[in-house]
Amino acid sequence: MWIDTHCHLDAHEFGNESVAQAALAGAQGVGMIVIPAVERANFSIVSQLAASIDNGCYALGIHPIYVPNASEDDLRVLREQVAAAMADPRFVALGEIGLDFFIPMLTEPAMREKQVFFFREQLKIAREFGLPVLMHVRRSQDVILKHVRQIPPAGGIAHAFNGSDQQAKTYIDLGFKLGFGGAMTFTRALQIRRMAAELPLDAIVLETDAPDISPAWIHPGRNSPDQIPRIGAVLAELRGITLEQVAAATTANARAALPRL
Repeated sequence: MWIDTHCHLDAHEFGNESVAQAALAGAQGVGMIVIPAVERANFSIVSQLAASIDNGCYALGIHPIYVPNASEDDLRVLREQVAAAMADPRFVALGEIGLDFFIPMLTEPAMREKQVFFFREQLKIAREFGLPVLMHVRRSQDVILKHVRQIPPAGGIAHAFNGSDQQAKTYIDLGFKLGFGGAMTFTRALQIRRMAAELPLDAIVLETDAPDISPAWIHPGRNSPDQIPRIGAVLAELRGITLEQVAAATTANARAALPRL
């Protein structure tokens, strides 16, 4: 069995194919697809989509790219939705949350401050409900680490990890798993491939971030959750182990990171 720990299956790029894409992934052995929310407007969308497919589960949160248009009332709604969702076995995490200091508009001082405020408030919600977090970490590794030390959630995943060895060790020491996906499949991604090969296997989970971060054999086309086994095969090759070992380990790691799975 495989688990896609991060897939925006509700994205408009899938049109009306989301359910079919989930079924295709299921036929490839992807037993669970985690669908993170990104803003208040899609909280109900991701929960309904997860309920409509056999291999669906979801997370609720406000993505840093959506913070510019978010209001503090969205945080109130998020907390209420999380409280209600705790009774839903398909609800597994708070996410996608985090910090993005790559997009120029988001690096302006006022927007950095707003991002940090929303990130910290969502960490507090995660801590209140004992939930792990799915974290968007782009050009923000050390700042993220500072805040999760101050407001520790119940672990989670550093999505699309692309940090240093020391940052990886710190995440692992704090109880987080590291997400690897399509970026690892490019031969030019030397640092990511080296870390995928050398990090403790029990620290790694697989993800697509579909429809984004397409693997090398699809790029620049639309990514999809059925690519997880082939992405797993790249990890197996990099580490010199069997595909079965990768499937078993990354599935166990995902369940450890997201116990409600």
